[in-house]
Amino acid sequence: MAEYDITEKLIPFIDKHLAFPVLTHLLETALFPEEDVRAAQYELAKTTNMVDFTVQLFQQLYPDEEIPQEFADKRDQALQKAEQLETDAQVVLEVIEREEVAQALRQDKIQNLHYLKENYNLTLDHIQALYTFGQFQYATGNYSNAAEYLYHFRILSTDADLNLSAHWGKLACDILFGQWDTALEELNSLRETIDSRLGSAAANAPAGPNASSEAALAQLQARTWLIHWSLFVYFNHAQGRSLLLDTFLSPAYLNTIQTSCPWVLRYLAVAAIVTRKSANATSGRARHALREIVRVIQMEEYQYTDPITQFLKELYLEFDFDAAQKSLAIAEKVVENDFFLWDLKQEFLDNSRYLISEAYCRIHQRIDIDDLSSRLNLSQEEGEKWIVNLIRDMRMGADAKIDLEKNIIHINRPPAPLYQAVIEKTRGLAFRTQALGAAMNRKAAGETMETGEEGKNKGKGRRTGAQQPSQPAAPSIVATEA
Repeated sequence: MAEYDITEKLIPFIDKHLAFPVLTHLLETALFPEEDVRAAQYELAKTTNMVDFTVQLFQQLYPDEEIPQEFADKRDQALQKAEQLETDAQVVLEVIEREEVAQALRQDKIQNLHYLKENYNLTLDHIQALYTFGQFQYATGNYSNAAEYLYHFRILSTDADLNLSAHWGKLACDILFGQWDTALEELNSLRETIDSRLGSAAANAPAGPNASSEAALAQLQARTWLIHWSLFVYFNHAQGRSLLLDTFLSPAYLNTIQTSCPWVLRYLAVAAIVTRKSANATSGRARHALREIVRVIQMEEYQYTDPITQFLKELYLEFDFDAAQKSLAIAEKVVENDFFLWDLKQEFLDNSRYLISEAYCRIHQRIDIDDLSSRLNLSQEEGEKWIVNLIRDMRMGADAKIDLEKNIIHINRPPAPLYQAVIEKTRGLAFRTQALGAAMNRKAAGETMETGEEGKNKGKGRRTGAQQPSQPAAPSIVATEA
């Protein structure tokens, strides 16, 4: 199953601290040699200030070797730096935590800075100490303290770039601390910032051959990072799967997935599958989501495919139930080994069987129970119970009856109303008629296809390909952490 693991694709787009739990899960799956995974953890930990954790990994990798002196020196330097940074940050905290100051602060940051400067002699340099110490706390693994300092910094700071960096850091702290409701709020706020601020930067870029494209590329990179970080939130929050569909299927983020990270289609597919049955009882939202996802899977098959996406393609495009059954058996193991999906294994399996049953029942009038049970990888007794519950819950627009003597399901579908058949036959007829008339008018006017030098000259200005970043630039709190 190692060939279907996408950890190597995910890690370049997440913060190094977020990568540690992913690598820990990789140890539990045993898809790769334990020594290789621990070596990857060690190399990653060396770039942080988590000295004790790094020493622990070193001892696991090299139990017979003496711990290098550089770790003790690095610990001493970190302690000294922490004392100095804490002293600087505490000056600001002691002021803003006073009751009279908290009541005096307003929404206007400029006014707040003027008030703090005039009454307590606090400047922007003092306030930036909160960011520096919060970043240092994050680098040492004290995520709770880091979140507090970054939060206070964002309230007071007017530096847009540092505020965005602190935003990323606060989101990472909430994820690593398991505060999923708070993390979801941070995620939505960060998404609005990326869409509005970077979007306006791209729109207002100065005229030039590269200015506008660089701004658009920066927005694409930020969205790519946000997509990967959001997986931690969406697959742990109670409403996460539905929210994932809303976000990832929006035009801007679906385009980002197709351009920069097509492997995220795995998570889109699973989210649509696990929400399919519950959403089907109230609306057709999940049905439309599946239809859109299958369309994108077909378009991006040349870039990425795995047993999960292949399962949907074989079920809804090729109607190959045997192949879909085989893909589902492999997809079950893929879900089990995936860091974000392992907890959804049974839910994924149940809903995938539901999709197979629904599709099978919609195209057959007589169904052998044993045959359908085998397609669902169920025993005869389990299959009978499953099918009875399916018929009771599923809205097929048809009457279904079970013949226990012949072990067959009879599905009787009422004929479609005549007016509905006429609508289906004539749908789009007016548009096609207009298009045909326009083509005939152009033909009558003597218009012909461009050929020769005229066609060549017009073809010179055409684009030859879309710019695709190999790896987006990291958020600044990640880039400057060490």
